[in-house]
Amino acid sequence: MARPDVHLASPDDAAEIARIQRDTWHTAYRDIVGAEAIAALEESSTELRWTEAIKHPDTDVFVATEGGVTVGFTVAGQAPEDELADPDGGLPEDAAHTGLIATVLVEPRWGRRGHGGRLLAAAARALRSRGARRAITWVSESDSATLSFYRSVGWDPDGTVRTLDTGAARIREMRLAGGLELYLEE
Repeated sequence: MARPDVHLASPDDAAEIARIQRDTWHTAYRDIVGAEAIAALEESSTELRWTEAIKHPDTDVFVATEGGVTVGFTVAGQAPEDELADPDGGLPEDAAHTGLIATVLVEPRWGRRGHGGRLLAAAARALRSRGARRAITWVSESDSATLSFYRSVGWDPDGTVRTLDTGAARIREMRLAGGLELYLEE
């Protein structure tokens, strides 16, 4: 069996990250985000945006591989104030020490092999090294698989919800929060 690995992404990984995002959204999120949002991922600018994210000094992008094949990725960094604010605009006391897991995506055909856990653990380590004590993420209320994944590591909804408009669909997301001391297979 091929040995799985997680490592920091390089700009050379941007094309594969864009492909994984497009393919995974098409397979797993088509009914959630709508066809227009998925079609937008076909644009060549998607790879450029991933290259910029990888190069950004305040963001850590990791890729998961198995047998030399890139199978997933995650993005982590400091949580922006607008992501942390409560509905009244107030910020938590620990805002300066709160990270954001922007996404953890693993191609469905590579699922259930521990890649998501390894990616989340790498992101948590990176956030801790930047001074974060906890992190947040946003998950569609209808995405039971992702909600179950985060709950399995002790992350729970904190009561904050938002609605995103993709142009073709309105997506209700709930904010989950959790600690960064994760003990997952790496």
